[in-house]
Amino acid sequence: MRPISLILLCTFISLQLTAQQKTYNIVAYGAKADGKTNNTAAIQSAIDKASANGGGRVLVPAGKFVTGVIEIKSGVELHLAANAVLLATAKRIDYGPEKASALIVADGQQNIGITGPGAIDGQAELLIKDIYTMLKNGSLKDREWQKYNEWGQMRPEENNRPKLILFKNCKDITIKKVTIKNGLCWIQDYRSCSNMIIDSIHVLSNTFLNNDGIDLVDCKHVKLTNSSFDVADDGICLKSYDPQRLCEDIYIANCKVRSSASAFKMGTASFGGFKDITVRDIYVYNTFRSAIALETVDGGIVENIDIRGVTAKNTGNAIFIRLGKRQANVPPGSLKGVYISNVKVQVPAGKPDAGYQMEGPRELFEHNIFPSSISGIPGHKVSDITLENIEIAYTGNAREYIAFSNIDSLENIPEKIGDYPEFSMFGELPAWGFYVRHADGVKMKNIKLSSTGTEFRTVCVFDDMDGLELDGVKITRAASHPVILLNKVARSSFQRMELPDKSKEAILVK
Repeated sequence: MRPISLILLCTFISLQLTAQQKTYNIVAYGAKADGKTNNTAAIQSAIDKASANGGGRVLVPAGKFVTGVIEIKSGVELHLAANAVLLATAKRIDYGPEKASALIVADGQQNIGITGPGAIDGQAELLIKDIYTMLKNGSLKDREWQKYNEWGQMRPEENNRPKLILFKNCKDITIKKVTIKNGLCWIQDYRSCSNMIIDSIHVLSNTFLNNDGIDLVDCKHVKLTNSSFDVADDGICLKSYDPQRLCEDIYIANCKVRSSASAFKMGTASFGGFKDITVRDIYVYNTFRSAIALETVDGGIVENIDIRGVTAKNTGNAIFIRLGKRQANVPPGSLKGVYISNVKVQVPAGKPDAGYQMEGPRELFEHNIFPSSISGIPGHKVSDITLENIEIAYTGNAREYIAFSNIDSLENIPEKIGDYPEFSMFGELPAWGFYVRHADGVKMKNIKLSSTGTEFRTVCVFDDMDGLELDGVKITRAASHPVILLNKVARSSFQRMELPDKSKEAILVK
């Protein structure tokens, strides 16, 4: 799934940027590295001059340079030298009197880049204090201010918190070797962009909520490699807001992710959808929600997804795949053609992101550890899902007095058709390994499920399916009968099964 066009793209962008010989040092345009002076005008002047002259490198030399909103223009590479720090202004008014602009913006530009090894620092702690001050004295309006969300949190709305990077409708983009940290909202937002190389970047932002490490929104021909993300929301997130567009031809490899939400995620916004997505060799740690989350709930498609080589330690859930329907006037989308292999996940007993500056919100109900899940909705099934060489180890102790769901009452498990998609969305489930419902053509090969704690639940529940193949499924322990439950499953097959219970009741077919 790695197209030749993507390889040629890498070479093209590299040649374009290295060909830009002229350097425009922001100091020559009046910028001061004192950590206090607002250098917005000086930096923008250097960018404008470089672009007007056909392109070039705008250099941020060593030192701390404060800036407000700057606009990258065609042909310009913003380069942060070693020990250079671009400090975002900590004054909320500098981002606009109403909706906050992102710090670094570009719209409709081409052949642009941001490169390191220096850093972009959003100064989130100082900025949020200024936002609170403005909200309290009435100089900033906010619809959500002083309203508590469903988790009992109170926070300014996203439009009042600047992103650090927002590129829209741009092409031929390079983001390389830069460190990006301390934001108050999505750290990077790339919308309807194409031909992108993102390599060896480091994102660190745990000051506040909605801190997605990177959001690729309706983007095409993207290569994201060799990067790390340590953030308070989704790590690497693909979204689709335009029903006429897709996230398409995206290659992600050799990345490290820590998140107080999900590590790699498609959705939640899913109006157009996702196609031809390749993921290779991702390491996940201390992540609150799912290592892998694939979702379409707004009418979009999910097709031809190939994920291989995911190692996750201390992570709340391994795999979450969901087709839902949130939009009343939009028909459900489709989710098919997913291949996930070589995945090893360790699910702990406690909260995986406990102790981080901004933890993910706890569930509002008592529960046991949630299983991985694959689920559609009645009349609209996910299909053609293959899981191969998957190992999931659960270490928690399940207790009936905390929560209990009976396998004889599967119809009572809520559908939550229009709800926000999340691995905990169905509440307590009667399985600890896998829960699969409204799915056709599911193949599970060489799957190992283990639980080192006490368990009373069935290991796997399959409900409302046509076509289930279990080959080489190994379950190390089970405390209840049946080990595997099939309810309303047509055309199932079993090969090379290794179950702790050899009795006829180990696999129950209803």
